[in-house]
Amino acid sequence: MNSVSHTPLTPLSFLERTARVWPDKPGVIYGNRSLSYGELAAQTTRVAQALRASGVRAGDRVAYLMPNLPEMLVAHFAVPLAQAVLVAVNTRLSGEEIAYILDHSGAKVLITDSAFLPAVAPAVQVADTVTEVIVFEDAEAGVGTDAAASAAIGSRLVSYEDFTARGSDTPLDWSVEDELAPISINYTSGTTGRPKGVVYTHRGAYLNSFGEIVHSSHHPDSVYLWTLPMFHCNGWCTPWAVTGIGGTHVCLREVRGDTIWQLIRKHRVTHLNGAPTVVTTILNAEEAGPLDHRLVITTAGAPPSPTTILQMERMGFGIVHVYGLTESYGPYSVCQTQPQWSALPPEERAAVQARQGVGMIQTEGLRVVDEHMADVPADGSTMGEIVMRGNNLMAGYYRDPEGTAQAFRGGWFHSGDLGVMHPDGYVELRDRAKDVVISGGENISTIEVEQALMSHQAVLEVAVVGVPDEKWGERPKAFVVLKTGREATEEELIEHVRTKIARYKAPRNVDLVAELPKTSTGKIQKFALREPEWAGRTHRVQG
Repeated sequence: MNSVSHTPLTPLSFLERTARVWPDKPGVIYGNRSLSYGELAAQTTRVAQALRASGVRAGDRVAYLMPNLPEMLVAHFAVPLAQAVLVAVNTRLSGEEIAYILDHSGAKVLITDSAFLPAVAPAVQVADTVTEVIVFEDAEAGVGTDAAASAAIGSRLVSYEDFTARGSDTPLDWSVEDELAPISINYTSGTTGRPKGVVYTHRGAYLNSFGEIVHSSHHPDSVYLWTLPMFHCNGWCTPWAVTGIGGTHVCLREVRGDTIWQLIRKHRVTHLNGAPTVVTTILNAEEAGPLDHRLVITTAGAPPSPTTILQMERMGFGIVHVYGLTESYGPYSVCQTQPQWSALPPEERAAVQARQGVGMIQTEGLRVVDEHMADVPADGSTMGEIVMRGNNLMAGYYRDPEGTAQAFRGGWFHSGDLGVMHPDGYVELRDRAKDVVISGGENISTIEVEQALMSHQAVLEVAVVGVPDEKWGERPKAFVVLKTGREATEEELIEHVRTKIARYKAPRNVDLVAELPKTSTGKIQKFALREPEWAGRTHRVQG
């Protein structure tokens, strides 16, 4: 291909350009620390050079186990700048789970926050590919280093300061030769077996970043608060996107309602991302209140209920509802707002906004298909599997050709999500294939039941799963967290559901609980609720 008219795509070019155009502009804020974009680029170069000095070569995997700190943001540019592959590890995993990811990815170096050393110590005893464990001490949070864990790691332990001292300011090339080379490997949650390593490319990350900029309406004045973990789908590619547009990153070590509201007001935050459960935490914090500036919340991970959408509207927030998976670089579709929706009654408008929508600008769009890969009727009721393809689908599962072939069968990526296609071309998710409740031969969408429960004024959070039933095979059961200071009985909640949807879909039992089990990204872990209900019995779907 003509080199004059073709340059391989890479999000590395975003930081190079932004540091050149706005070298003095605030790029990252964390507590009392602040880095301009010029300083961010310089730190990135130094870390990339330090990785090379530590023996990291092109294609090697570099693992990071770290909260949303500036160092984690630097990693998204420094690791690929060193021509290596970033493996961002979930910070809530056990030592055994961390060991599996380090071993499976063949990570050469692990860079970790000191808080995670107790989990890291046993993990690196198993993962013998790791030559060094580089530990960062977060002075802003006052987090020290565990002496016993440090001793267990032994001579492989290196301080972050000593590591970066190996680096230099000698410039590196911000371009790549092959845009289809891996930029990162993201591991799935692994609730139904070992997690899979999802391979992202430079090209895919570059294009998905533009989708984030366009659909979340980012601009050079964006102030983005890091409520979404950077280890989750590389933060939906937002480390690259916000940098590319020249916005400011506000880092956050821990998702807490009071801290979030403090930072929103202090820095006049304009954007944040998160799962609906994270949004619920923000909306229901004691410090919550209307703002005198616009805040756009991009939400995904589970369908937000119409009730949550209305609550966001009342707070004056802009709402961007997106849908995707780890395999699609995070968001793949968006519920694109239509002008005529503004004339709808609030509840009806919220219902259409809760749909998963249409493919984002950088995608090839969504299909809903039957078992023969034929499109289901666009009638809003015939269910099928949601499939997708294009530039923003993974290159494949790392070291798993069989799993990749299965996911890509028929030339499309199979999401495992069940949905319907509406006459207007918008897709609506009805359930995960493993979560749908089949009661007496009838499919019951747990999402539909959850949304009915969420419309009750006392309900804060809810999860619905299928449980055994002697007559019908299985039936829905609800687990509900009530709002602070609110009361509701099991009978009252069941009757409320019956006023919203067909009676046979209503749960027979509602357990009032203090909290729901969640992943580190805020997704509710339904398997943790379902498994005890099926103990000693054979369930038709595992996981």
